[in-house]
Amino acid sequence: MNSLTCFKAYDIRGELGTELNEEIAYRVGFAFAEFLQPKTVVVGGDIRDTSEALKMSFARGVLDFGADVIDIGLCGTEEIYFATSHLKADGGCMVTASHNPINYNGMKMVRKHSKPISADTGLATIKELAESKTFRSASVKGSYSKMDNSPAYIEHLLTYIDITTIKPMKIVLNAGNGAAGPTVDRLEKVFKEQEIPISFIKMFNEPDGSFPNGIPNPILHEQQAVTGNAVRKHQADMGIAWDGDFDRCFMWDSDGTFIEGYYIVGLLAEAFLKKNKGASIIYDPRLIWNTIEIAEENDGKAIQCKSGHAFIKERMREEDAIYGGEMSAHHYFKDFAYCDSGMIPWLLVVDLLSKKETSLKELTHQRLDKYPSPGEINSKVKDADASIARVYNRYSGEAISEDLTDGISLSFENWRFNLRKSNTEPVVRLNLETRADKTLMEAKAEELLALIRQ
Repeated sequence: MNSLTCFKAYDIRGELGTELNEEIAYRVGFAFAEFLQPKTVVVGGDIRDTSEALKMSFARGVLDFGADVIDIGLCGTEEIYFATSHLKADGGCMVTASHNPINYNGMKMVRKHSKPISADTGLATIKELAESKTFRSASVKGSYSKMDNSPAYIEHLLTYIDITTIKPMKIVLNAGNGAAGPTVDRLEKVFKEQEIPISFIKMFNEPDGSFPNGIPNPILHEQQAVTGNAVRKHQADMGIAWDGDFDRCFMWDSDGTFIEGYYIVGLLAEAFLKKNKGASIIYDPRLIWNTIEIAEENDGKAIQCKSGHAFIKERMREEDAIYGGEMSAHHYFKDFAYCDSGMIPWLLVVDLLSKKETSLKELTHQRLDKYPSPGEINSKVKDADASIARVYNRYSGEAISEDLTDGISLSFENWRFNLRKSNTEPVVRLNLETRADKTLMEAKAEELLALIRQ
């Protein structure tokens, strides 16, 4: 078979028809099983129109190898992480393209204990096997069964809050017609049964693979306005939105203002450190000052790690960290097999607001003022390396410190920035922050962008 271009650094993603189809999914399933030699594999898929067929083709590959398949149906990526650990399976595969365009799909794969499989931990081997093998079915094929694992998953989510202290709140929840809707419904039902005084205002809650309201990707400014407007219209206490497979969680305060993921990382780090003295927190190099300060003030250990879920999860296991957060709205939890979840963060924030008897705006506006950031700014460039080199040559001489963990990070007395290449497109991503100086933030952003886009 020709070289498979759908294999990326952390997962599989490709254009439908050419890069990813049912035959390729079958080969990936068989190769995945050959690599892992599992007894049991859990599979699930998001709402995209092609996810069911790709999932079943992957499953057939696993079954033909001779391993059993447990299909948990329509779900979010984190439900595969949870089910793989909870059911003590040897591997798991989620069929999803998350926030990619509608003509794409993909797969995220894990091994035992929900450990991610990335290029350097097996994905490259699976690719080789999928490309080169002539597959012969085992004499005894595996068995296929369907299972609803959601009751155990919902029960686990509720362990992150103290239901006796939850204060009345009105929350806008925007599932973006992705996979989050059924979980939102299940949580709402449990909240009603247990008389937890949270009222849900649900938006685009019906899963719909045609994405009538656009591919759910709340990091896009035009989508942020939709949830923000709904918060204002309903005079809600906060807003929540997710991407298609709900492994990222985005939040808005009662004014309908979008709160960058960076400040939520600080909030959750503080919440965990109050309960777990001296614990380790993992953060990424893009925006750092707020997280480091909060960790130090709460006797925690802040540890920097390269961005990307495979790196963060690996580092979390190494350090036995209680929590990890990326400014891209990925949040990782020790008690969730060191994996990322888009449901746990907002539940923790609701718990925190109830205990502190305050609002999200109150909890975050001081931190926003203390370390202002414009959020990540992407620039399409002809030559990403040349753009980064140009910026480095201009600023490195006057920097107080530099760090090359992920792209270039240069720090000065009152401001710092990180500039890195995208793994997937000809784009460079700029993040910067200042010490309580919005004017300096705006000036430096303008200055850097002019140089990047030269």
